[in-house]
Amino acid sequence: MAESLLHVENLSKNFDRLPVLKDVTFSVAAGEVIGLVGRQGAGKSTLLHFLSGAIPPSSGKLTFDGAVRRFSSRIQAQKLGVQAVYQTYGLISKVDVSTNIFFGRNIGVEITRRTSGLVEQFSVAQNLLLGHEITRRPGMGIIDWDRMIKVSQELLAQFDLPPELANELVQNLSDEQRQIILLLRILSQPCRLLLLDDIIPILSFQRQEILLDRIKNLASQGTSVIISSDDLKHLFTVTDRILVLYEGRLIADRRTAESAPREIVELIVGSSRQEQVSPLIWALESYHTAQQQTEELRRAQTSLQESLEAQDSLNRQLAERLRNQLGALDQLNAALQATQRRLITEREDERKVLARELHDQIIQDLLGLNYRLEEIDGLEKPGALQREVFSIREGIRDLVGELRQMCSNLRPPTIDHHGLAAAIDSLANEWAERNDIQLHLEVDPSLGRLPETIELSVFRIVQEGLNNIRKHAAARHVRLSLQCTSATNLLVRLE
Repeated sequence: MAESLLHVENLSKNFDRLPVLKDVTFSVAAGEVIGLVGRQGAGKSTLLHFLSGAIPPSSGKLTFDGAVRRFSSRIQAQKLGVQAVYQTYGLISKVDVSTNIFFGRNIGVEITRRTSGLVEQFSVAQNLLLGHEITRRPGMGIIDWDRMIKVSQELLAQFDLPPELANELVQNLSDEQRQIILLLRILSQPCRLLLLDDIIPILSFQRQEILLDRIKNLASQGTSVIISSDDLKHLFTVTDRILVLYEGRLIADRRTAESAPREIVELIVGSSRQEQVSPLIWALESYHTAQQQTEELRRAQTSLQESLEAQDSLNRQLAERLRNQLGALDQLNAALQATQRRLITEREDERKVLARELHDQIIQDLLGLNYRLEEIDGLEKPGALQREVFSIREGIRDLVGELRQMCSNLRPPTIDHHGLAAAIDSLANEWAERNDIQLHLEVDPSLGRLPETIELSVFRIVQEGLNNIRKHAAARHVRLSLQCTSATNLLVRLE
């Protein structure tokens, strides 16, 4: 066996008259990993507090590095390389993470010289390097914060923590993150004996595996480690020996490779009866399995969350592209409508020019008929006169029919430029003024643009109706109304 780094002989500790540890004797070699187990109240935490210098013994002797020691404080033990990590009750409020990592070193702040907790109002970087601050020049009190942040980020990366956590206040951290800060502070310092007091359960499964790997690495470099834990799977994975405390006494010191979990459980409960041992073994195995499953679920949840965030980002991009496409379609539709109106206007202008030319031709034809009527006066026979008049009347009817046919699809310019309502209003006012008839016009305000053929048909209906009133009715008052009775129906009333 390698030379002992630590030897404890006949250690006892009483609180008032209550014995907590009774004649405990064991040794720890350099680079050896020891597991410490026992039921609640067996004295595990008391033993670790004694080894770290936090409490004095009632009796017994401690030999460290070949010399008898009596630690009067934790600082004295730390100077010899004894470092302890307890659960997160050791934090100091209101200090950031970086300060807590370096806590307990020569920082020039009095409170940091008297405690090993975290200060919650300091940042993570300040906590990590507290007491071991990095200065710009040796012997100068000017702290190099940039280097402290960088070193803290490198330490945080060892336990898969994000680099931005270095600037976070400790008071904003989770319990697991706080425990890791305490652990990193110790792991960043020179250490010959590392004491871990039941800190594994607070860590996630992934970070438990990281810690176990770090313990193996420390042991390979000659650092001795004592782990107090109830998780036998972890202890059987990493330890060389297992110490069993029962009601304050060290009842077993077994080599891990030569022991079985059931044997250790029997020693912990103080019985080999199956009804007492089996439930505890089952509980330990179930806890480990549940913890592993919980970690897998956590990873799956994180992956799902990342997938949902990516999907949400993709949905936002698709929505933005859709909005852009709809905007482009609206612009294209507006351009097509403008082009259609322009083509309609140009076509209508061409038709009007043609209509005017035809109109002029028909006028010439009518003038020719008029000349023929003048020649009637020279006819001597009544029969010939009657036939000629009949022929002229038929010619006039044909010309009028042709003129109506040519102008049947001719849209008034007012419809093209101002719409159906404005065209009817202009027609009605002109008709009333020409025939000296009072006309009351009502047009539905919701009447908008209609298809070209419908607008022209409605205009012709109104135009023909007004002409019929002038020819066949002795009306002095006329009421004209256009009302939209539904989205597809238009009621035209002339009375």
